Amino acid sequence: MKLIHAASELDNGNRKVCLAIGVFDGVHLGHQQIIRQTISDARQHDALALIVTFDKHPSAIVAPDRVPPQVFSRSQKLRAIEALGADALLEIPFDKKFSEKSGEVFIRELAQDLGKISFICVGADFVFGCKRSGNVALLKTLGTEIGFQVHGHAAVALDGETVSSTRIREMIRTGNLDAASQMLGRPYEICGRVVVGDQIGHELGFPTANLDVTGLVLPPNGVYAASTKLGGKNFRVALNIGLRPTVAAAQPQLRVEAHLLDFNGDLYGQELNLEIGDKLRDERKFSSSAELRAQISCDVATVRNGFK
Repeated sequence: MKLIHAASELDNGNRKVCLAIGVFDGVHLGHQQIIRQTISDARQHDALALIVTFDKHPSAIVAPDRVPPQVFSRSQKLRAIEALGADALLEIPFDKKFSEKSGEVFIRELAQDLGKISFICVGADFVFGCKRSGNVALLKTLGTEIGFQVHGHAAVALDGETVSSTRIREMIRTGNLDAASQMLGRPYEICGRVVVGDQIGHELGFPTANLDVTGLVLPPNGVYAASTKLGGKNFRVALNIGLRPTVAAAQPQLRVEAHLLDFNGDLYGQELNLEIGDKLRDERKFSSSAELRAQISCDVATVRNGFK
């Protein structure tokens, strides 16, 4: 999948283009329907399937006090879209200047830069452009003038309720990870780059990889069974999410710490994907480091024995 940051970079020659436009946080079942429709349209019309999204959530610019935590990291999102078979992804830098474009100007500029657009696919309720001036009705009006067709897909329902990024966030926050996974169409994962910690895990005899999960929605604090894949090998993981109440700190900070069973190596700077399983226990304060060490040993044994 080719990654571009401006429509003019596509270099599609004389080939037509089919577009899917959206934020696509989580690339959930509803998003997958839109992307697959775009790929299907492209294959039927000898066109390129181009996914149009943004480098940040639009609220980060237009409503910074209401930015939702993200379901997926950027790399998770790109991998999920690529896995569906898109030819290219246009990741638009969403800055203040871009936020001031009307929906109509946005589409006209895409059409000018891309040449011949055959189809545009969005969610039926998708709105875009300054002051939410763009919607399916506008797309159909412009399509009649410019020469493209429009798919406005209705939301996907699961168990009688609409699948949405908002609902998935709520399921993750409340610890209903099975429901989140069902709506995502894949097991729920946390993804983050490994950063330097304070070595407390190493001192306790259970070194951990500390993940940078800035901006991501997280499950409730506690200890979880998890798994990851490194170098083609699967590792079981004892995962702690929380404030580490046993460790004295003037300003406790939320940490995501992963102890990979039977792993020896340096993970600093690498990106780690953790598939989250069941919760083993809540986070709690222990009376001493020795008591904490004993509990971690029990947690690791539980993970090793295949807690389900």
